[in-house]
Parts: sequence; structure tokens; C-alpha cells
Amino acid sequence: MPFLELDTNLPDGQLPPALAQDLCAAAADILGKPAERVNVTVRSGLPMVVAGSAEPCAQLLVSSIGVVGSAEQNQRHSARFFDVLTAQLGLGPERIVIRFYPMEPWQIGKNRTVMTFL
Repeated sequence: MPFLELDTNLPDGQLPPALAQDLCAAAADILGKPAERVNVTVRSGLPMVVAGSAEPCAQLLVSSIGVVGSAEQNQRHSARFFDVLTAQLGLGPERIVIRFYPMEPWQIGKNRTVMTFL
């Protein structure tokens, strides 16, 4: 069950209208998970600094069970997420940062229990 959180200082009006849905589809493909399991949050217009500059930027947090736990996996994921984000946001790769967090099933609650028991 992947979770994507995209923070950007770009104003909402500069983002593609279907950005959250497009990120959902991209994450499903990149991480090999069904889109029905992907959760996406987009926050725009935030005060942000990346690499010491408040110029337009974005940070993506990708959390998931089993698919973001190694440097090799994340190197592949990173390249593909950067392709999506640079195209969707119109930012250069130097203005985007991606953080990967592996999760365990007991860390995600759903349907009044945790994923361990589903």
C-alpha cells in the first residue's frame, strides 16, 4: 500500500488538474502495485526551500511495504519518478528531492486493523 506525498511551492493554478490521479497511475506502474492500493496527497503553495533556494521546487515522499527497501530499488524508482515529476511540474531535476521510506505491514491501519492481518 504505497503512500505518495508531494509538497511544492508552486501555486495550485500551475499544477496539472489531474496531477494526483496521474501520480497514482505512475506510482502503480513504477512500484508494481495496483492503483487501488496507492494513496496520493498533493500540497501546493507551500513555503519551501530546496538546496538553499526558494525558487520553484518539490519534494516527494514515497512510503511503501516491500518495494522501497534497497538502494538498487530506489535508484530505479528515482529515475522514473523524476521523469514523471519534471514533465508534470515543469521543474528541473535539481529542484526536486525524493525521499523513500520502507514500511512494515503493522505500520498501516486499514479496515479497523493493520495490514499484517489483512
